[in-house]
Amino acid sequence: MLGKNKIKFIRSLELKKNRQQERLFVAEGPKVIADLLTKIKAHTIFSTSSKLKEFSSKQADNIIEITDSELSKISFLQHPQQVLAVFPFFPTTEATPQNQLILALDGVQDPGNLGTIIRIADWFGIKNIVCSEDTVDVYNPKVIQASMGSVAQVSVNYCDLKNFIENIAPKVPVYGTCLDGENIYNQTLSSKGIIVMGNEGKGVSTAIKQLFTHKLLIPNYHPQSAIDSLNVAIATAITCAEFKRQNLV
Repeated sequence: MLGKNKIKFIRSLELKKNRQQERLFVAEGPKVIADLLTKIKAHTIFSTSSKLKEFSSKQADNIIEITDSELSKISFLQHPQQVLAVFPFFPTTEATPQNQLILALDGVQDPGNLGTIIRIADWFGIKNIVCSEDTVDVYNPKVIQASMGSVAQVSVNYCDLKNFIENIAPKVPVYGTCLDGENIYNQTLSSKGIIVMGNEGKGVSTAIKQLFTHKLLIPNYHPQSAIDSLNVAIATAITCAEFKRQNLV
C-alpha cells in the first residue's frame, strides 16, 4: 500500500523548488526509465506487477510494487505507463566549446520544446547544452518525458549565459539564428563553437545577440505565408542538421 505521505512527496516533485531541495526528479514509462537506468541508479522505482520483474536492486535503492490505482495518484501523465521512478540529479559537467559544438538556450520556456531540443542534440551527437537561468528547468516532468530518455545522454547546465559566452567567445565562433542573418545554406559552418537559440516569442535577447560572431537565417521558401518564424525546437533541428551535414567525418 502506498501511503499518503509517499504520494504527497512524489507529487511535490512537480515543483522546481522541491526538486532542487531534494535533488530528485520524476520519470515515467518503461522506455524513458530504461534509458535513464543506463546512466544512473534510481532512488525508487514504483512499478505495477506487469513490469516489476524487469527491475533489480542494482538499478534502484528501492523497488515498490503498486496497483494501477496507486500509479494514477502519483503519475503526472494523463495516461500512466505502468512504471514511475524517482532519480537523483545528474552530476554536472563543464561544457568546453573549444573542442566541440554545443547548444546555448536563451530563455526557452516551454517544457516540450526543451525536451525536444535535448532529443535533437542527442540525435546529432551534441553532448552539452548550456541554458540561461530563466530557461525552463530540465528536471520538469514534462521536459523529462519530452526528451524520451535523451536527457541521460546530454548534459544540461544553467548559468549566466552572457558571462559564459563572453568568457569563451574570443576562442570560438558564436552562431545564432535571427531574421537579419545570412542564409544558413550559404555559410561555412564550424565543427566547434556555440549555437544560440532563443525564447519562443522574443527570440534571442539583445545582450546575447550582440555577442554573435555569425548571424544565421533559415530562409522562408514561401514568403507569402503568414508564418513569420519557426518553432524553436524545429529551428534547432534544421540548424544542427546543417552544421553536421557540413562537418561529416
